[in-house]
Amino acid sequence: MSVLTPTGDFRTSYRADITIFPTLGSRIGLWAGLALLCCAPLVLDRYFLGLLINVGTLGIAALGLNILVGFSGQISIGHAAFFGFGAFASAWLHERFGIPVLLCIPIAGVMTAVVGLVFGAPAARLKGLYLAIATLAAQFILEDFFARAQWFTGGVSGRITESPAIGGFAFDREESYFYLVLAFVIVMFIGAANLMRTRDGRALVAVRDHYLSAEIMGINLAYYRTLSFGIASFYAGVGGALYAHHLLFVSVEAFNILFSIQFLGMVIIGGLGSIMGSLMGAAFMVALPEVVQTGADLVAGGALDRTLKIGGNISFLREMAIGAAIILFLIFEPDGLAHRWKLIKAYWKLYPYSH
Repeated sequence: MSVLTPTGDFRTSYRADITIFPTLGSRIGLWAGLALLCCAPLVLDRYFLGLLINVGTLGIAALGLNILVGFSGQISIGHAAFFGFGAFASAWLHERFGIPVLLCIPIAGVMTAVVGLVFGAPAARLKGLYLAIATLAAQFILEDFFARAQWFTGGVSGRITESPAIGGFAFDREESYFYLVLAFVIVMFIGAANLMRTRDGRALVAVRDHYLSAEIMGINLAYYRTLSFGIASFYAGVGGALYAHHLLFVSVEAFNILFSIQFLGMVIIGGLGSIMGSLMGAAFMVALPEVVQTGADLVAGGALDRTLKIGGNISFLREMAIGAAIILFLIFEPDGLAHRWKLIKAYWKLYPYSH
């Protein structure tokens, strides 16, 4: 049901058989979607463009976590710390060495990948609850490092960042920065899709499905578990760097354990083991607080607001909404939004037949 090929669409080579967009309709939808996104700055205001930028930056980091959790079967409760390390690393590289911001972003991803490998090497020997505790320790270790390493993060005062620029053109507005984030999203998501079709990508999936069988087949479990941590950290670092240069300021308090739980929520809601689901989960998590805020504004001043004091507890309502969304998806839609989207597409392709 995930791939319904039209009648008469034959594959004559392996290259055609493993293409990312196998049908003409999927390719048309791809180019139509890209065209709409390219036109978004022409029709949307800065508020909605800011939301789309957040979806892109968080979606890149969530994709890295999905590679770790959904594709390789590991767990991480410290993804926000690596996201923050990428943000601080990019700002530090630009200020300390004068490297252009556009080069600082991928370099920050590489630096974060190295840190992820450091924490991933011992964690690769663990699994289950022990692995979760190890990644939780990484979260608190990096949080403490952020607070103490004033030379790197600015300490509790935070660090000011600058907008990327090419020559004399600066990506200092939402309209221009949106295109930069869109370019990174396309490159990173295509890279992840191609990775999953390689020998290493199939090995990661084998480790997830049955690690004993994978080891019998000759797959080095420690190597691929560590590799998954490095890849996830690289994606987190790139997403964090883009996030930092959009806000123009990063602080230690932003990358706490709650943020890591939100990343897990993005992966769960979007769909474990789904590349597209990572972006869908990020979009859901970005839109959910805005919907809660809109609902609070609608009932402001009413009897419900006076009884529950919604206006004064909006931050707690957002956290409750995120927790409730994760629980509801685990109960009613455990495969995430990506699976539901596949079912919707299958329904329209098969309609009016049910088989």
